[in-house]
Amino acid sequence: MIALIDYKKGNLRSVERGLAACGAEVVVSDEPEDIARAEALVLPGVGAFTDAMATLEETGQADAIRQAVAAGTPFLGICLGMHLMFEAGEEHAVNDPTPGLGLIPGVVGRLPREDGQGARYKIPHVGWNQVEAADDGLFKDIPHGSFFYFTHTFAVPDTEFTCGRTTHSVTFPSAVRRGDAFGVQFHPEKSSDAGMRLLQNFVDLVREG
Repeated sequence: MIALIDYKKGNLRSVERGLAACGAEVVVSDEPEDIARAEALVLPGVGAFTDAMATLEETGQADAIRQAVAAGTPFLGICLGMHLMFEAGEEHAVNDPTPGLGLIPGVVGRLPREDGQGARYKIPHVGWNQVEAADDGLFKDIPHGSFFYFTHTFAVPDTEFTCGRTTHSVTFPSAVRRGDAFGVQFHPEKSSDAGMRLLQNFVDLVREG
């Protein structure tokens, strides 16, 4: 059973349909108890870091996620869900960055509007773009440089856990992995065949244990 975490910020139904199409049993829930007993977790997201973390902390979902991931439960964060995996985020923070789930070190910051040569880019970054990733894990059987659908203003920092990269004004991490905890900046549920292949790979990783 995969728990699709409902923290009132996610594109739940399209992610639920995508996972179900891959043969997963999906439970949409905002209950920490469901998070604790799930075989895997998916944290979708459309919204702002600070608001999302406030909801996760107030409901007890944040601690349930941390404990489940620490125990080895497979996890997939999508877009904002990937940002929340990190130590902190600047989006809508009042003074200091807002603490996140702390699964991966680093602070999530805003994408720059200009590249190193001064060329300007449209921010938010919205639309199809390539992901350069190794053909393993989530990206098994997905060709190197495949296109996925993005919509975001902020990006996670580059760390040792980066496993995929994309370029828009700068080259930023578009996929991360730490153990069995994965994150993707793009929306696989909106990314046609490549996105469905990625969701299938996650479901298969859960089944394989």
